[in-house]
Amino acid sequence: MTNDLKIDFVSDVSCPWCAIGLASLEQALQRLDGEIKPQLHFQPFELNPSMPPGGQEIGEHLTGKYGSTPQQQEASREAIRQRGAALGFVFRKEGRGRVYNTFNAHRLLHWAGLEGGERQHALKKALLKAYFTDGLSPEEPEVLVRAAVDAGLDPARAQQILDTDEYADEVRAEERRFLELGIHAVPSVVINGRHLIQGGQPPEVFEQALRQIASGG
Repeated sequence: MTNDLKIDFVSDVSCPWCAIGLASLEQALQRLDGEIKPQLHFQPFELNPSMPPGGQEIGEHLTGKYGSTPQQQEASREAIRQRGAALGFVFRKEGRGRVYNTFNAHRLLHWAGLEGGERQHALKKALLKAYFTDGLSPEEPEVLVRAAVDAGLDPARAQQILDTDEYADEVRAEERRFLELGIHAVPSVVINGRHLIQGGQPPEVFEQALRQIASGG
């Protein structure tokens, strides 16, 4: 008998550890195929909600936010790239050029969730690839519409959403809900609304936790 598990993956498309966490979770779910029946939902979290149009140069941003040096940033970037490679996710060797506002990406993800979980999952992966692998801006409407197409979604509908404020209230409400639940760092994986797994954990950690939760342990 398979156990249904609701999995809320709270993350931002500009978060490298979210790409690692998702790749790890996907591997864990493959290993648990037949044991659990996951219902995967991608929930919004903005690392930089006040980021202005055009974004900010990555080095300047990381220094200002975390006080890190260029050398520390380079070492972190390489460590992230290697973690991604081990999981099958490609980070550009040169890293990100800029950090951008991601609110519109979250509006499209909300719409994709209404279209079906597989569509939302595909869009999430397309957005992460566009930013981290291809070096594109998740702020640009053309990039967002192309990601929607890659996910099998209607480009005209995606453009219509981007041209309006559609789903803005819903995304903000979801962001507030998870902040009120105590989620202040991502990725955060919430299982059945009660169990929390945080960070870009290895697949083994997700696998063990999901199996234990499914068994009622």
